[in-house]
Amino acid sequence: MNPNDVAAFQTTFLTWYDTNKRDLPWRQNHDPYLVWLSEVMLQQTQVQTVLPYFQRFTQALPNLTALAQVDETQLLKLWEGLGYYSRARNLKKAAQQLLADYDGQFPTTAAELENIIGIGPYTAGAIASIAFQQVVPAVDGNAYRVFSRLLADDFDISQSKARPHFAQVIQPLLPPQRPGDFNQAVMDLGASICTTKDPACLLCPIQAYCTSYQTGTQLDFPVKTKKIRQKKVQLIALVIQNAQGAYLLQQRPEQGLLGGLTTLPLVDLSDLDVTEQTLPQALQTYFAHNYNLALTQVQDLKLKPVVHVFTHLHWTIHLFGAKLGDPQADVAYFPGYFVPKARLGDQAQATLQKKLLKRADLSKK
Repeated sequence: MNPNDVAAFQTTFLTWYDTNKRDLPWRQNHDPYLVWLSEVMLQQTQVQTVLPYFQRFTQALPNLTALAQVDETQLLKLWEGLGYYSRARNLKKAAQQLLADYDGQFPTTAAELENIIGIGPYTAGAIASIAFQQVVPAVDGNAYRVFSRLLADDFDISQSKARPHFAQVIQPLLPPQRPGDFNQAVMDLGASICTTKDPACLLCPIQAYCTSYQTGTQLDFPVKTKKIRQKKVQLIALVIQNAQGAYLLQQRPEQGLLGGLTTLPLVDLSDLDVTEQTLPQALQTYFAHNYNLALTQVQDLKLKPVVHVFTHLHWTIHLFGAKLGDPQADVAYFPGYFVPKARLGDQAQATLQKKLLKRADLSKK
C-alpha cells in the first residue's frame, strides 16, 4: 500500500469498527485474563458457541488464582462440549506458571507472552495488542484472508513461513495509538464481510484500498496449496544372498520413484497372494513366477520397519531375509545384480537404500 494512503486506510477502518464492532463480553475492558480466555476458547470454535461457555467459566473462575486452584474435574466440566480438552488443562498450567513465575501478572509483550504455556504467536499478539496496546499484529486465518486480498499478496499460507511473512507485511499498517482495536477490526471484517467463499465486497469499508477488489481477483486470495493426501503403502524389502554370500540389488527404472538408483528388492504387499499361502510362501511364488528365481529360507527378520515418506506416498517397509541356494542361479530376468557386501556402499543408492542397509546391519564394510 502507498505510504500516503496508510493513515487514511487506518482512519477508515477504525471508524467502521467503532460503528460495527461486535458486542462481546471480553471487549468490555482490556483485562488480559479475559482476553486470554476468549482467544483460547475461540481456537477451532465459533463465537456464538463460545459465548455461554465464557460466561460460565468466568463466573466460576474469575481470575488467575481461581483458575490455578480449580479441581481438574470442575475445570473439565466447565469446558465440557468445547472439545480439545488440552486447552483447558493448559489454561490451568499457565495460570499456575503466571502465579509462580510472574507474580500473577501477564507479561506485556508478545515475545514474553509466548513463554507462557499454551500461548502461541497469534494469541500472544492478540493479548499484547488488545490488553497492553503493543503495536504488534495478531496473525490468524482472518488476517491471512484480509491482507492477502487487500495487498494481492500471493504468499502461500500453507507454508511455515506464512505467519512471519504476513506479520512483517501488516506491521507498517498498524496504527500506533490503537493496535488492539485494529486487530479486532480485522477479526470482525474477516468474520462478517471478507469471508472465505462469498466476500461481501460491496459492503467492505476498505474496498477503495483493496488491490484484489480493484482487479476482480478476490477469490484468488489467500493462496493455499492443497495438501496432498499421502497414500500409505506396505512394502517388503528382501535381503537375498546367493551361495557366494553376495547380495541381490534391484535397479530402479529410470522413470519414476528413485529412478536409476539401486535398492534391496522391493515388493508391494498388495501384489502378493496370501489367501492360501503364508507370507514367506507368497514371496517365493512371486519371485518364481516373475523372475524365475527359487528363494529358500525366506523369513521375517523381525526388525523395526523402515519408514520412508515422499510427497504423495508413505512407505512402511518390512525386512525379510532369503537365500538363493543354487550356485548357478541366473538373474537374467531380474532387473538387478549381485554385489559383495564390501561393495554395497559403492552403488548409486537412494536415501531409502541407506536406511535399509543400516537397518539390516549391512552398511558397514
